[in-house]
Amino acid sequence: MPATSSFDFFVQLHLTERCNLRCRHCYQTGRFVDEMSVREISEVVAEISDTIDGWESAYGIEYSRSFNVTGGEPLLRGDLLEIAEEIKRRGFSLYLLTNGILVNENKARSMADLGVDGVQVSVEGPEEIHDSIRGKMSFLSSMRGVQALLDAGLTVTLNVTLSSVNADYFMDIIDLAMKKGVQRLGFSRLVPSGKGESMLKDMLSPEAVRRAYKKIFSVDTGNLKIVTGDPIASQSLVDFDDKDMGDVPLGGCAAAVSGITILPDGTLVPCRRLYVPIGNIRRDSFRELWATSKVLEDIRSRNKYEGKCRTCRRWAQCRGCRAIAYAYSGAQGRGSCLAEDPQCFVE
Repeated sequence: MPATSSFDFFVQLHLTERCNLRCRHCYQTGRFVDEMSVREISEVVAEISDTIDGWESAYGIEYSRSFNVTGGEPLLRGDLLEIAEEIKRRGFSLYLLTNGILVNENKARSMADLGVDGVQVSVEGPEEIHDSIRGKMSFLSSMRGVQALLDAGLTVTLNVTLSSVNADYFMDIIDLAMKKGVQRLGFSRLVPSGKGESMLKDMLSPEAVRRAYKKIFSVDTGNLKIVTGDPIASQSLVDFDDKDMGDVPLGGCAAAVSGITILPDGTLVPCRRLYVPIGNIRRDSFRELWATSKVLEDIRSRNKYEGKCRTCRRWAQCRGCRAIAYAYSGAQGRGSCLAEDPQCFVE
């Protein structure tokens, strides 16, 4: 690859397990943990920054580096802006993931003044559907937060977790996003873990996923940009030939390839929805774990995969969602992060 290429690397930093909602589909446990302090987080940010600097120097490749800061509900941390300031000071792009309920005019303006690059607010459908998943009156409270963010000039993404409960309402969410004037609308699939395990029966079938994605990407949304991190979504957009794309991961699922997750107590996992601990940043070197973790190495290795994901010619650009594969296979009694993605519709 040319030395002028820019590669994405992001850290999803969970500041707390505490939350002001009890969503039906949440992958978190809500248990109390010993949250890292501002000082500890500052040290983590510095170490990761130095590591990426080292990669750039060693390989002659520029990395586009970012932090996605979330929770639980990150606004329950009174020191959120102090943490955000440290991340920005180190040269990372900064995105905040929130339910929007605690956002007000002053907080939104403070985020804008700090240079927050974007804010994602969760929405599950029109008011009745959203409230059935996230709790009574949560829709109106979240929309007030969205308006405050927009008024402050911030880039806002609404994000939907798709299941059989709300998939049929996605067009309504597009209408909502366009009327509110947000810049982006994202989506992901339900991961049946944590509290969300009770919604296993609400996972979309592979054919339902295919139909939903075809419909989503066929709509003219004008200035509203549709975005997703779902690796199989690309299968709805691109016609591939029969040539195998190889054994080197170049896109698709970010776990172990272009991203890592740090939990509030410092535990490192490939993805927040894929709870397979590989170490703890309070005692372990990030650089060393990234290079030597057996879990991460297996996720990067095609010959370790199972089922149709292993034999799929699109493995390098997809690999399915490792979190969904892990949660679904766990519900079947196996719990393998290398299992095939049960919702893939590619023949």
